[in-house]
Amino acid sequence: MTENTTFIKVIIVTNSLSSIAALSNQLADAVASAGATLVAVHARPRLPSTGVHWKDGVVVTTEGTIKQEEDITVTLPDGRRIPATLAGRDRGTDLAVLRIPTGSLAVADLGDPAALRPGNLVLALARLDEGGPRAAFGAVSATGGRWRSWKGGEIERWLQSDLTIYPGFGGGPLVDSTGRIQGVNSGALSRPFATTIPVETVNRVVTQLLERGYIARGWIGAAMQPVQFDKRAGLLVVSIEPDAPAAKAGLLLGDVLVAIDGESIESFDQLLDVLSGDAVGRRVRLDVVRAGDQRAIELVIGERPRRPRRRSRD
Repeated sequence: MTENTTFIKVIIVTNSLSSIAALSNQLADAVASAGATLVAVHARPRLPSTGVHWKDGVVVTTEGTIKQEEDITVTLPDGRRIPATLAGRDRGTDLAVLRIPTGSLAVADLGDPAALRPGNLVLALARLDEGGPRAAFGAVSATGGRWRSWKGGEIERWLQSDLTIYPGFGGGPLVDSTGRIQGVNSGALSRPFATTIPVETVNRVVTQLLERGYIARGWIGAAMQPVQFDKRAGLLVVSIEPDAPAAKAGLLLGDVLVAIDGESIESFDQLLDVLSGDAVGRRVRLDVVRAGDQRAIELVIGERPRRPRRRSRD
């Protein structure tokens, strides 16, 4: 090995170490920046969860970590503990919104989850007490389009990472290498993986929860199951609730739903898509097969009745 070769190797190693140190410092800066917007949420026994100061006076956390709806407090980055009130909660997307006095702390710098790709370095952050933020390091493992959680919530973007959601990290943010918040981490929507509720979903749910305290979902009041018949597919009506929109429209047991407003319906997920968003109050045409004949039924989508909430184990 010549002297020049040794010198070149020393330069390469030195440059590599400098790059690693620079990346390490960049990630630490990202933690400090996003961490200034985090609170510890005291809404369950013993261990607090994490909340993100999403907009001035509004804190977002996971719904499953809210075990009490009164006497909620949050701990700010400066150690002060202040009262918070529950503005609304949504089990389907595992999101809850709290109100705190405006001007209490910095507001989250939100990113664009659509720009994230598998392999991008990300951080999961938490605040459990008056100490500094806690962080877990990993990478984006998968991205995708719109999906529906097993709790029935509509999520605009699939965003999964290899991060570990430690106890108390639920409700904390997914943060990119620049310190921008890309969403809220939940361990309850897709165990055992870390699933992030992206910014666009959080924004939509926060707006609705601040307006009415819950998410209104469409409902027709009929239980159905997929069937195949005459080389066609549809949903067989197996039960109808009294006074529900389906009953008022004249839907009968044994009817097979094959289309809504001209769009074929072959799975229950397709029906849920029709009932999502601003479906409540919308008039639709159901194409059903009854005793071998196809007919059209006009139906006005109702609002799903709100039932007592079951506590999750998040």
